[in-house]
Amino acid sequence: MSTYPLRLADHVMEEAKQAAAEDNVSLNQLLSAFIADGIGHRRAILSLQKRAARGDVDAALSILDRAPDAEPDPGDELVEEKQSSKAR
Repeated sequence: MSTYPLRLADHVMEEAKQAAAEDNVSLNQLLSAFIADGIGHRRAILSLQKRAARGDVDAALSILDRAPDAEPDPGDELVEEKQSSKAR
């Protein structure tokens, strides 16, 4: 296990202490969990960006062009369509 001296703004430290107390965990546990969670989110975003870079827009549009033109199932309408049908 490693240690790292972390400087936090006073208001951030107070919020962290309050959150740790509310969750009934140590400040160290809370900050470690937040850092691990942030790293996981970052890793997921980077993975999605790599996958998106490999995507083929023309191929995706071609697939959508082959989809049948049909009315959406009840409840699947676009928000604008739902609002305009309620106004009628």
